[in-house]
Amino acid sequence: MNKYKQQPSSSCRMCGLIFLLLTSGLVSAAELPQARPELVGMSSDRLQRIDDYFQRFVDAGQISGAVSLVARRGKVVHHSAVGWKYREENIPMTTDTIFTLMSMTKPIVSTALMMLFEEGYFRLDDPISDWIPEYKDHGVLVSDGARSSVVPEARPVTFRHVLTHTSGLTLDPQDKGLSREEIAWITNNGEGFDTLGERVARAAKIPGAFHPGDEWQYGSSTDYVAVLVEKISGQSIDEFLRERIFEPLGMHDTHYYVPPEKVDRVAAVYRPVAGGPSELMRPPAVTPARDYFAGVAGLNGTSSDYFRYAQLMLNGGELDGVRLLGTKTVELMIQNHTGDKDVYVRGPGYGFGLGFGVLTEPEKSLDFMSRGGYGWGGAYGTLYWADPEEELLGLMFIQLPGHAPLNIRQRYTNVVTQAIVD
Repeated sequence: MNKYKQQPSSSCRMCGLIFLLLTSGLVSAAELPQARPELVGMSSDRLQRIDDYFQRFVDAGQISGAVSLVARRGKVVHHSAVGWKYREENIPMTTDTIFTLMSMTKPIVSTALMMLFEEGYFRLDDPISDWIPEYKDHGVLVSDGARSSVVPEARPVTFRHVLTHTSGLTLDPQDKGLSREEIAWITNNGEGFDTLGERVARAAKIPGAFHPGDEWQYGSSTDYVAVLVEKISGQSIDEFLRERIFEPLGMHDTHYYVPPEKVDRVAAVYRPVAGGPSELMRPPAVTPARDYFAGVAGLNGTSSDYFRYAQLMLNGGELDGVRLLGTKTVELMIQNHTGDKDVYVRGPGYGFGLGFGVLTEPEKSLDFMSRGGYGWGGAYGTLYWADPEEELLGLMFIQLPGHAPLNIRQRYTNVVTQAIVD
């Protein structure tokens, strides 16, 4: 008998709710600003559809479990867990579960760099070579169809380019016209590097994929954002985030490397299987800490912690008396900086700001949000979005690489937004 079949049925949902209240996330949930949904223009009955929505995927075995959080006007109106944190061991999902955030690291790292922008260390259109000199006189790989060559950049890579994924930079030397010896040097003979800064410095020999600003390409740009934070601040990105963002906001469960004493709160990661239930890819585990901290991914955290960051941004840079950014800076970050370039990761209707996908044409989008909504997701199925017009936040956390065919994240916006009743 498959253990995922033992998920409690809807007929004993109340039993499961009582169990969760007694055993999971009670302290974290108590710290969140909460309100009865009707007081902020949302329906309690309609919010129940969120649990029902994720329960269908759990019952079908497509996901192991999920945590979801909804807030409006600064108040949490829904925070729930369904399914299993570790299905094979019958360990229920809990609201204090720690998830691998993958690319939901990117907005936080981008916020760190914009904090330094406010301190006057750079302008958005300054070249990154001011701080990473290896990128002065960087080249671009161009092709005329018959042959490829490296030419000087039409313009230098700037802070704006790396914040908006229009830099053309990559840390992957393969298929860039480089010799075997050059690739060996760039990759440290395949041994990797102790720090991200060392890796980025050597990657300067990799030509860009296009002239900076010409295209939008999802890839390594936020690693450069992280290194810029380190160069300017004199701290590792891990230290900067912890001291300047996580500790002030009370994000005590967000880490690059989860401490061993928290391993029992880490969610297992699953992989999809065509025509059948998902299967275990990685049991709950922690990775030994090291000095390599990426910008594109790497953070782990809880729904409660990410809510605090998300609400700070939706508030215009302040939460509970802690201000990390000015209101005008946040407005700048959530504007579209990429024109009509194809932000293919988010789909039609999106542009890109300084760390976030920005909904510019809701009539074209598969997401159900107002114009100006913004956010980002992670490869394992986590998602964060904000709708400033409705003062609404939606967060969901699953652990399933290859989740795209389920369309589980896009439909989540429908299931949350339909609960607005004012």
